[in-house]
Amino acid sequence: MQTLTHPSAALPALFVTCGDPAGIGPEVVLQSWVMTPAHRSARLRVVAPAGLLRGVLATIPGLPRVSVEAVTAADQRPSDPGTVLAIDPGGDSSAVTQETIVTPGTISAAGGRAAMTALETAWGLVRGAQAGAAALVTGPLNKAAIHAAGYGVPGHTEWLARACGLPDHDASMMLWLPAEDPQDRHDGGRGLGVVHVTLHQSLATAVAKVSVAGIVAAGRRLDPLLAALLGRRPRIAVAALNPHGGEGGLFGDEEWNVISPAVAELVAAGIDASGPFPADTLFLRAARGAFDGVVAMYHDQGHIPVKLLGMHRAVNITLGLPLVRTSVAHGTAFDIVGCGRADPASMLAAIDAAVRLLGAGWRGDRCAS
Repeated sequence: MQTLTHPSAALPALFVTCGDPAGIGPEVVLQSWVMTPAHRSARLRVVAPAGLLRGVLATIPGLPRVSVEAVTAADQRPSDPGTVLAIDPGGDSSAVTQETIVTPGTISAAGGRAAMTALETAWGLVRGAQAGAAALVTGPLNKAAIHAAGYGVPGHTEWLARACGLPDHDASMMLWLPAEDPQDRHDGGRGLGVVHVTLHQSLATAVAKVSVAGIVAAGRRLDPLLAALLGRRPRIAVAALNPHGGEGGLFGDEEWNVISPAVAELVAAGIDASGPFPADTLFLRAARGAFDGVVAMYHDQGHIPVKLLGMHRAVNITLGLPLVRTSVAHGTAFDIVGCGRADPASMLAAIDAAVRLLGAGWRGDRCAS
């Protein structure tokens, strides 16, 4: 295949994976390819076999009329909504074996292997991009499927941390909920980012692990990322741990002994942080525009409000890695595969967030000067 060069080579590259091909990932990727305005500011590529994408287009109702072309990583032409440019993670889009066949809506080792092979390929492409001018956008995978395929990692985030030579706990996530009105997404726009002090552990363990150092680390990660997304200094609120913020010590003293000192340390570092605020009213205030970001103490304290406010447009942004990685905030939705009901809003928001971060010079946990 001929290698094409183009002035668009100066644009950053976005490598998009479909996640588990048995889920709705291919559907939302194809819809997003046609709908996203990101082609104007980045070169998009889907890391998936062209044959897989053509098969999805041919069998699932309601998908856009778009062609699919297999390309190599060396092809630097611009992308456009009319033709999906696909890089095959296996290197040969014509190769179909029993190990690569997946049944839509079904957990399988083949589906898990396909998802992780695409991730490995896309990661290599991002890491190999000149001056780091590339980002990774991932579709949903199924943890049982990747375990069936022999991968001993919980998911995307941990695999990426290990691939970068980091321990699992160095990579964390921020939930980003962009403004629902597109007019609010321009410079100085709105949105809500939520980062967690503790995440995937039991509630009893999480409460015991809330610390000044953990809160400060979460706030320090949230602040520059929100600044890159919003184009201005963000206002960050720190949630209380106990009901009613501890009610003056009647319901616990973590607010006084742990959270307040952490907030003071963040303020001393030049971050516009305040709190602790009772969580039952904090997210309502944030949703109405009082804050741009929230430091939540544990998983459900942050996840439940974000998913109630806008689950289908939420984005998962990975912190702690030396690269830009965004992802949909939903799962594979095996129950609706092929029905034409898959909502691309989260994938569109993930692509938009990646473009914003690259445009702001974001390179993982820092902004390039």
